[in-house]
Amino acid sequence: MEKHDGRDTGEARFDDPWYDALASGWGELDGTGAPAPAVPSARLEREGRTGGTADVYLEVQRSAAFQEVRSRYRRFVVPGVAVFFTWYVGYVVTATTAPGFMARPVAGAVNVAMVAGLGQFLTTFLFTWAYARHARLRRDRAALDLRWDTQELTRSVRGGER
Repeated sequence: MEKHDGRDTGEARFDDPWYDALASGWGELDGTGAPAPAVPSARLEREGRTGGTADVYLEVQRSAAFQEVRSRYRRFVVPGVAVFFTWYVGYVVTATTAPGFMARPVAGAVNVAMVAGLGQFLTTFLFTWAYARHARLRRDRAALDLRWDTQELTRSVRGGER
């Protein structure tokens, strides 16, 4: 029986476009295998140099496609958070200021507080499902297209720097 130390000796190549290019720019290599220094884009522009992949990410962030993905995200999340937070705070405020109302029986030993408390769980799952559905139908395709375009731009910039 062979003993392994847990490390894979072979090189693995992932098809994920983000495997080699981190969005934050941290951990990128300078071509020699050493980590590339993090230099702000404004400083690079003053020195007359380009920022390489950093400029690609800034360009993508300013693009209409990226702004549309972010806008779709905000149009769902902001109202969703407002509704859920209002519902949660309403439950807590009602439970503390109107204990008589919350103690009112609904069916047998089940009172208004129990129904509202279970409603909190139900709405949590409902909002989670709605968020996942919205992401799948309205944002995932556009975000994936943007991701692949960004990776192609990053590869072309890296190819030009060598």
